[in-house]
Amino acid sequence: MASVARTFSSASSKASFTFTPLRRNLTTASRARPTTSIATPIRQTGRRGYASGGSTSGGSSKIVIPLGLGLVGAAGYYAYSNNLLSSVFAGARASGLKTGGAFTPTRDDFQRVYNDVAEILENNDYDNGSYGPVVVRLGWHASGTYDKETKTGGSNGATMRFAPESEHGANAGLKTARDLLEGIKKKHPWISYSDLWTLAAVAAIQEMGGPKIPWRPGRKDGDVSACTPDGRLPDASKDQKHLRAIFYRMGFNDQEIVALSGAHALGRCHTDRSGFDGPWTFSPTMLTNDYYKLLLEEKWAWKKWNGPKQFEDVSTKSLMMLPTDMALIKDKEFKKHVERYAKDNDLFFRDFADVFGRLLELGVPFEKEEKFIFKSTTD
Repeated sequence: MASVARTFSSASSKASFTFTPLRRNLTTASRARPTTSIATPIRQTGRRGYASGGSTSGGSSKIVIPLGLGLVGAAGYYAYSNNLLSSVFAGARASGLKTGGAFTPTRDDFQRVYNDVAEILENNDYDNGSYGPVVVRLGWHASGTYDKETKTGGSNGATMRFAPESEHGANAGLKTARDLLEGIKKKHPWISYSDLWTLAAVAAIQEMGGPKIPWRPGRKDGDVSACTPDGRLPDASKDQKHLRAIFYRMGFNDQEIVALSGAHALGRCHTDRSGFDGPWTFSPTMLTNDYYKLLLEEKWAWKKWNGPKQFEDVSTKSLMMLPTDMALIKDKEFKKHVERYAKDNDLFFRDFADVFGRLLELGVPFEKEEKFIFKSTTD
């Protein structure tokens, strides 16, 4: 029994348990279109954190030490008689601790990363109340540099950590997302930046009402020598010819170009980043097929302002579309897919989940085929 007590005491000292309150229930945001105002996500309720502190009271060591040994002995016997030692080690594993040998993350470890990302997405002081759109953009831009001919670029490497790639015009503003995820990286140092950024994009999509995105780990971080040249990401001021050149280089077809463009249902443009200004939809923190509906149903006109050329909706003048967005309805091959997705949100979700998942895998020499489907916080 003394041996069991020592084992239990050692295991207990290695395992660190953190108790957190149950995550709040989220109310599904209304998707009814307002006349002029921009919808913001329903805020989460306040949370309390719990921490334990050591006692500062004094006492006789002659009394405390025997009492402590007695408690350890009793605990050891209880563990022995109730088979709790395995639970201790299971708890240590669930906390992401090494219990011996090399640490090999499991699906549960990645789910914990997902949960931690989901926890920090909502913020009343940022844009429309969520970091979700900029996190999606980080994962998108980290992956969309792939060139199928040279086999360079893509999500493997996380080279946007370095200049000059971090300073490319298309990546303006993404330091916000990279800095946001640093806290997650420190908490889970075993995960590569490449896996973290893409997993975070999956979490953001799902937490903003989007479909489940199959994801798998295996990306490795690179160095500055792997940075891609500027110009590999879409230029929003261009037309359909440019879109095809950019996306065909990655290996996508017309239908997939239109499906990926549906991510513009999220977020907004900023004058201090791209130079453009405004959101695409009335609910910029919820992924729906509204982007396609608005392209087809609204009347769009050139915005009269001193900024770059962009379109605004005639009825409210509160929404915008970029030249590359309008190219989707000017080109007959693109337009037929816009019409399909405008009519069927489930079809859009199915196609988007497939192509977005593949986008996040561009340029990655995976060693395993298994993919994970993560639970959303509303599941």
